[in-house]
Amino acid sequence: MKIIKHHLLVLLATTLVAGSFWASEKLAGIINPFSLTLLRFAGASLILLPIVLSQEKWRSKILPTLPRAMVISLFYSLFFIGFFESLNTTSAINTGTIFTLVPFITAVLSIIAFREKMTHKQIFVYFIGAAGTTWVIFGGQLTLLLSFTLNKGDLIFLAAIFFMSFYSIAMKILYRNDEMIVLVFCTLIGGSLWMALALLLSGQPLQWHMIQNDSIFHMAYLIIGATLATVYLYQITTIALGPKRVNAYIYLNPVLVVILLLIIDSTPIPSAIIPGIVMSIIATVILQRHHGQSAAVPLK
Repeated sequence: MKIIKHHLLVLLATTLVAGSFWASEKLAGIINPFSLTLLRFAGASLILLPIVLSQEKWRSKILPTLPRAMVISLFYSLFFIGFFESLNTTSAINTGTIFTLVPFITAVLSIIAFREKMTHKQIFVYFIGAAGTTWVIFGGQLTLLLSFTLNKGDLIFLAAIFFMSFYSIAMKILYRNDEMIVLVFCTLIGGSLWMALALLLSGQPLQWHMIQNDSIFHMAYLIIGATLATVYLYQITTIALGPKRVNAYIYLNPVLVVILLLIIDSTPIPSAIIPGIVMSIIATVILQRHHGQSAAVPLK
């Protein structure tokens, strides 16, 4: 039952992340991406601050946990920095396509970090999952797929997705039976510090005052749903299930975005992408069945 619970939590986190694409689109062009991400991390940290400080057992764990959380959050922040930098010279379609490599890269790195094995069958399933999500991203249009070419921005984002994989692996390696709420808080604090440094070095303005009216609602979703909740859920599930199983759910991201747009904005699902949706779901299910971990780490 615990395994099922953790899979449901990953699915919830993946859905929340899918919703962040919708919210981010609404905020696009209002403030710069570095400032937006800093606000996400800082806002989530402030929400947790009074809760963490309310109990002495949590307060006492902040300083011992912070160094490891700084390493974890560094990889997470580097992913966002690489993502934003890549968008200067590439498109959202290209980054979405390259992002489908995260599960496979994480699986390869897990072989090194945890001495796990990967069969030829699993490699084939990774290919099916990537093909399915790519199908959805390109709307089932073969001409768009054939015109796909790599540029400087794509190479930058390719480096960025390695940091996303390192982030998942670091969460499992650096876990020390921590109080989860403290680990999440310290990770968010670390992310805030790294993004503040990135904002300073980039020379871009803060611009938080420009978040007004409906934008406040979208920003609140990014802070609470797409940052605070997902960091907490991914911390728990990555430690319990392992990086490979958790990252395999990435194949469902485009599918969930399409479904959320149908629910929220009544955007119809094009029939051309249905085969891609089916492929993505099948690949995710198969990978969950074959990516067993040696042992789950007990969580508090």
